[in-house]
This record gives sequence, C-alpha cells and structure tokens, in this order.
Amino acid sequence: MRAHHDRPFAIARLATAVSLMAIAAPAWAQTGTGAAGAGPGVIDNQDIIVTATKRASTIQDVPFSINAQTQEDIQKSGSNTIEDLSRNVAGLAIQNLGPGQSQVSIRGVSAGQVVRDQPGVKEQVGVYLDESVVSLSLFTPDLDLFDLNRVETLRGPQGTLFGSGSVGGTIRYITNQPTTERVEGTIEGNLNLVNGDDLGGYIKGAINAPLNDSAAVRVVGYHTEYGGFVNALKNDGTIDTDVNGGRRTGGRIAFMLQPAENVTITPRLVYQEIRANGYNRQEVYNLFANPFTTTRPPVTFRERQQFLLTDESFQDNFLLADLTADVDFGAVGLTSVTSYIDRRIRTRRDASALTGSVSVDLGFPDAAVLLPSGLVDATALETFTQELRLASTGPGPFQWLVGGFYSKIDRFYKQRLPTPGYDAFTDATLGAGTAAAVSNGFGPDSPYNSDLPYDIEQKAVFGEASYSFGQFTLTAGARYYDFEEERSFTSGGLFSNGDRRTDTTGSNGVTPRFLASYKASENITLNLQASKGFRLGGVNDPLNLPLCSPGDAAIFGGFQSYDDESLWNYEGGVKSQFGGITFNTAAFYTDIKNLQVTLDAGTCSSRIVFNVPKAHTAGVEVEFAARLLEGFDVSVNGSYVSSKFDSTVADATGAVIGGIRDGNRLPSVPKFQMAANASYTFPIGPGSDAFIAASFQHVGSRYTQPSDQENPIRSFVSGLPFGGATGLEATVIDLKLPDYQLVNFSVGVEMESGLDITAYVNNVFDENPLLSFDRERGGRARLGFNIGQPRTYGVTVRKSF
Repeated sequence: MRAHHDRPFAIARLATAVSLMAIAAPAWAQTGTGAAGAGPGVIDNQDIIVTATKRASTIQDVPFSINAQTQEDIQKSGSNTIEDLSRNVAGLAIQNLGPGQSQVSIRGVSAGQVVRDQPGVKEQVGVYLDESVVSLSLFTPDLDLFDLNRVETLRGPQGTLFGSGSVGGTIRYITNQPTTERVEGTIEGNLNLVNGDDLGGYIKGAINAPLNDSAAVRVVGYHTEYGGFVNALKNDGTIDTDVNGGRRTGGRIAFMLQPAENVTITPRLVYQEIRANGYNRQEVYNLFANPFTTTRPPVTFRERQQFLLTDESFQDNFLLADLTADVDFGAVGLTSVTSYIDRRIRTRRDASALTGSVSVDLGFPDAAVLLPSGLVDATALETFTQELRLASTGPGPFQWLVGGFYSKIDRFYKQRLPTPGYDAFTDATLGAGTAAAVSNGFGPDSPYNSDLPYDIEQKAVFGEASYSFGQFTLTAGARYYDFEEERSFTSGGLFSNGDRRTDTTGSNGVTPRFLASYKASENITLNLQASKGFRLGGVNDPLNLPLCSPGDAAIFGGFQSYDDESLWNYEGGVKSQFGGITFNTAAFYTDIKNLQVTLDAGTCSSRIVFNVPKAHTAGVEVEFAARLLEGFDVSVNGSYVSSKFDSTVADATGAVIGGIRDGNRLPSVPKFQMAANASYTFPIGPGSDAFIAASFQHVGSRYTQPSDQENPIRSFVSGLPFGGATGLEATVIDLKLPDYQLVNFSVGVEMESGLDITAYVNNVFDENPLLSFDRERGGRARLGFNIGQPRTYGVTVRKSF
C-alpha cells in the first residue's frame, strides 16, 4: 500500500503545538467558553442580538423565523463547517458534493444538484460574512467557524434586504469585532483520529488589542489538517489510503477606527486557502473496476473505496477585502459597505472513465480507453460590491431603512481534459489530421476544452419601514433590481462542438415583503409574513453533441436560456420564552414560479438548467430548549418539509423529462430532519466545572436530482464496459439516499484558569451517510456517492484570556 507521506510531518507539528499550549495554558488567566464535541445547551434568545433586519434586535423580537448558533453553540457542537451546523438548524439542508463544494437549501427550496461545470447557475441561498456577500452557487466558501459571534439562518426569501440569491433564505457568518474595551484572546488546539487510521487536527488563535481609546485590532489565524477516510484502488493493484485528506489555512485582520465620536470605520482583510488531495466519493461502478470485467480483475467496491487512474485534487484561494463605515447622525444612521473578492478555484478529477467510455463508443483500441485523463476546472473570480443605506436609529414607533446596492462580477471559467497520447489514437482511428481539425485553437491531447468568461452587473434600490401600534407592529418593504449578464463560450476538441458564441441576458423586477407582529404578552409574540424572493436567470452552455446519443440530443437540445425564478413565501409563527424554556415554531407555504431545475443530460456529459412552471414547499419548524434541572440542559429542533413539483415537463413524445412530474419531490431536501442535544454540567472545584454531553441528529431520505425518483430502483446498463462480458450487465442502485443518524458524545472540564479540555467521539456508531449521488456520463462511466465522515475520536484544548 502507498499513502500520502507529507501528512505525518504536518500532524507532528500540530501535536507539538497542542502539547506546548497545554503546558503553557495554566499560566494564563480568565474563564473559558464551552468545549467541542457534543450539542448546544439552552439558548437564552432574549440575550442573543442579531442583525437579520440590518438593525440590532433580539431573536425573539425579529418578526420572522430565524435561528442563531452562538459561539458557545458552535464550540459545544464541535462544528467546523456550515454542514456540521446545519444538522442543528431546523429547515436548513446541505448537499455535500466534495470539499469546498456544498449546496445550501432552506425550507425545501431546491432545484437539484448543481454540478462543477455549471458556473452560470445562481445561488438559492445568500451567504454573507458580516455585511459582505460571499456566496457562489456550487462553491459556497467553506469558511472556518473559529472566533465567530454567531451564525444566523434567516428562513424564507430575503430578497428585499439581501437581494438575488436569497430566494430560499440567507445565512450570515457574524464575526467577533475589534473592541477598545479590553485585551482578550483565545488559542485552541485539537488532535483527532478519523476512521481509526488517519490523524487530523488544528491549531487556531485569536487576539483583540486596543491600539488607543479610539482604535483596536483583532487578528485571527488557523490551520487545520483533515484526516482522510476514502481509499483508492489503483490500476497496478495497489491502494492509496485516505486520499481525501487535506488542509485549510487562513486568517483575518480587522481594525476598528473612530476618527470622530459618531464615526466608526472597520477595514478588514480575510484570506483562506483549502487544499484537498481527493474527494469523499464512494464508488459502486467504474468503467475500469466493476464485477463484469473479464479482461481485467473483477471488482466489487467496499465501503469508502473508489478507483483512480490519475490523482485528484481541489484548491481554493479566497481573498476578501472589505470596509464598513457607520456614521451616527443622531436620529439617522448611515452605513456604507464596500467589498472586493478575489477567488481562484481549481479542481482536478479523474475523468479517465468518462473519456474511456467515449473512446469505447468511438471504437478506439483498448490502449486508448485506458489512457489516464484528468478533467481540470479552473475558476477566476473578481467581485466588487457597494451598498449604501440610511436607517432610523431613534426609539419611536416609526422605523425605516432605505438603501442602494451595486455589484459587478467578472468570472472566467476554463475546462481542460488533458489526456496524453489521445491525439495519436484519434488520428489513427478517425483519420489523419482529425485531432487538429477539431481543436479550434486549443492545445493538443485534450479532447475537450472550453473558455467561458462572463460578466454580471446588478443595481438595486431597497427600503423597509415599520410602525408600532401598541402591541401590533406592521412592516412593509420592497427591492427593485436590474441586472445584465454577458457571457462568451468557446470550445474545442473531439468531444466538443467547436463553439464560438456570445450571449447576453438581463432582467428587472420588484420583490416586496409584508410583516405583522403581535406581542400577545411579555413572553409570547405572534408573527405573520408574506414575502417574495427571486433568483436571476441565465444561459445554458451548448450540449457536447459529439457525446450525445440521438435521443438525448433531441430531448435536451432545445433548452438554451432560462428565466428568473421567483416565489412567494407565506408564514405564521409563534415565539415564546418562559424563564429557562424557549419554544419557537413557524408554519410556511411557498409558491414557486419558474423553478430553475438542473438536470444531467444523459450521455452528453452536459448539464442543463430549465424552468419548471410551478412548484411549492410547505412545512413546519420547531425549536425547543429548556433547563430541566440545575446544570441539566436539553434542546430539540426539527422540521418537516413537503416540497413538490406542481407541473409536468415532457418532450415531444409525451415522455416526462428528468423526473419533472406533478407530485414528485424537489431534490436534495429531507422531509424530516431533527436534532436533540443534552448536557449536564456539575462543579468539581472552586470555579471549575465538568460536563457530559450528547447529541442525536437525524436526516431523512433525499434525492440528488429530480430524475432519481422516477424509478425508485434505477438500473444503469454497463453498455460496453472495458473488457466486459456481454455489455448487457446492469448495476442496480437505489437512488433514494437513505436517512441517517449521527450520535456524538463528549466529556470535558472547564477550569477557573480559563483552560478547557474536551474528549469526544463523533459519529459514535460509525454511520456511513450517503450525502449525494455522483455520476459520470449518465452512469456509463462511473457511479458513486459522496459520503460523510466516519467515527472520529478527538481531544480539544482551549485557553481564553
């Protein structure tokens, strides 16, 4: 066996750092805040200040459904990513498609899997880091959660205040801000063992320091080494172990400047890079490794195994520079938010099975079918945004906010399929000069190439006002948006159409919101909301017609552009709090028009987006937290969501396309999801406590794409597998992703000195959750699942001062 040899050195450095920290920690002073490994305890919502309405308010006073996971919740749940957090947030679902490639949905508003080569698809959930929008369709940034004040999940469309991409809701990472009040900091280290054979861990630190009475700086840094848990079978019979390990390194520095008593300026720089050596893909069938091969050893994959002819990788460099300025004019406040993002993403996937399956169809010899082929996707993104808003700040019954927004996005997406030696086989099989004739100016030995630069410019104005009539508060708001998109598409190579084209599209519209709130008593508030959300439309890339079967070319060839998606959300909720008990619930119905659905265009190895005229989601969310006894806290949250198509989309023959049938479920969203957490804290000495905590998380069954449910058991015929028996054998897979349950357990101590130590086991019963279905070329090349992390043992040491 072979393994990655650079990881032990990185882990050794982490282990040394954690050990030194544990030795040095007792010399520091101050109390700590929680520990990693189990579930959050009681939340006193009256004390959690959020800015979901772009003004400070408590959760209980926000007149719509919102969840806030505080810094203590994040620490006690052991969450390192938004996917970890999602299981503790009712109505929030994350579809994991590999490192740094997660898709977010709220309240069942989901259009299916957005795949790596669909750069033009817009977001359904807006993601913000404080005031700066950072969401990017498939590549929602996998931000580290260290030194966050909270993570807010705003349920339902937030287009009025947060614009396009918030059609289902908005997620906001709220960081701890620089303060002149005190010097404070935290250092945290972790070591963990993943799947019993690979070490991971991290070291993180944050410090806040006043520079003088009117200036302060906050610096955060972190480095994480991820243990792998997927093994790759290689063509020479060896196995590469733990190929999906990786690392994340980053930090941020923010300044708080007060040049005048009523002026606050906060410039900030954020940088993060992610490197992964592979993907969390568990394969079921591969062109080169399957039970049907006769000229090659037959293979039946075990759990957490895949086959690779060439190595895979993922890189993401993320840079954010932003500046927030607040001016207090007394009764009115002015806020300016300027942000710039420079992001570079590069993915390399083993596409040997994809290329080989086409070569089989073209009659290439076996030596050509076996050529290693790596599909490289590269994204270069630059985004500039500017928001300016005025808001009332006084205590009166009338409150208002008005603002303007501008954004410009320049994105250049490139795709290459380097396959050394392929041109020679192309010319030998299809005729001399064929490879050069179809290259369209691209380089040699790459049967598919594309360049896709595009620009999106958006302008918007928005406003919202509320008036309180005693116990009643009414709120109304609207946003007007106008956007234009221009994109060019050039392709070349044997698998392409040799395209050279430029498309433009644009739209404008208004999204209103209406809210009503009634404070029935000091502890109970009733809320109603009707709000509209939108997602910008776009243009599909041309199909790879040389790869398409005639049937797939006829079915999917007619979809070029797609319109804006819009929806109306109607909800009613109750928020209540009685001493140590909090109970919040909301029921909702969402009417969706022109839902943008993503489909895999079968043999074409293409993905397309088209509009489904009507769809809906409906459901209920419940969040409960209580202190049952002194030191004994419990919390339960859950959601039930019914999300379905209300239209059928058929081709000219009447056949339903891609599972878009009236009554079928929207993809990627579980009907039922819940989490239960319990912790017991007890004193062990003056100022020191110990705790025991456990959490249970249930995620219901889902489908990755709409078409997966047309036949609960889908049969993927092997076609002509390389060295196959008859070519008629089938791999049978249930494409309904099964529900899964995760149990986490931890014990720890929180000392008077501010030192916290926690030992934990995550995924106690070693569940192997299937998170999404992965297919290449309609299943003819490769079939598999993206999977979750297995049982992990760990210890975390934290020191605050």
